[in-house]
Amino acid sequence: MAFIHKKRILTSVLLLAWLLISFGPSFFARELSVLVWGWPLYFWMAAQGSILLFIGIVVVYAWLMNRWEAQETAAGRDIPQGW
Repeated sequence: MAFIHKKRILTSVLLLAWLLISFGPSFFARELSVLVWGWPLYFWMAAQGSILLFIGIVVVYAWLMNRWEAQETAAGRDIPQGW
């Protein structure tokens, strides 16, 4: 599979995961009427969960891209620039 194709698939999958995990629990958890320091529990789930997920997505993206770029360089192929 071409490097640029793998990069596009990875970006699409990670953005979709971010969308689903960021909005999913906070949207469906509105029935949680428990208050935490004066704020609804679903607010805390969305706020803290989205930050942790974003950090995880950045780590996964950086790790995979470094690995794939090293493989392309070792194979003697140029790494395409841009999207």
